[in-house]
Amino acid sequence: MKRRSRTHGATLPIVLILAAMMLITAGAWLQTSLVAARTTVATRERAQAFHAADSALIRCSRMLSLALPPASQSSKDEPSRWRAKTSFEGATAAAIVPFAVWPYARRAPQCLIEAWGSGSYLVTSRGFGATADSEAWLQLRIDIADGTRTQHWRRVVARPF
Repeated sequence: MKRRSRTHGATLPIVLILAAMMLITAGAWLQTSLVAARTTVATRERAQAFHAADSALIRCSRMLSLALPPASQSSKDEPSRWRAKTSFEGATAAAIVPFAVWPYARRAPQCLIEAWGSGSYLVTSRGFGATADSEAWLQLRIDIADGTRTQHWRRVVARPF
């Protein structure tokens, strides 16, 4: 008569534990891959919107040097029309669309030129990515005094409206 080993029933629980560990590890890798893919797409969309806004800012600042709008505003306070949604959207929008289309974006970029005191202008640009959430805002203050042109660049972190 053969004697049975005492470890005969231990194989199945060990195999089940190893299979469960492999499934948990595979699930964690899948989740990490999905997060990395979403992050990559979001970064690409932000870069697309940023480059659209930057190009619009450059084009509009060049337009400003060719034909300056009248600097009738005498206040030293920062212009605030760029914070209003109606300046960029709707029938009464004052924003300029310097490019007819922008590749891989849901809309062409826009810019708004506002007088800021005497001899100063605020150029605000708005660029878009392929999704509705990807939007970038940039500004350029241009001071013109005694034939000298000085530019002060800044990025608007959050949407103003």
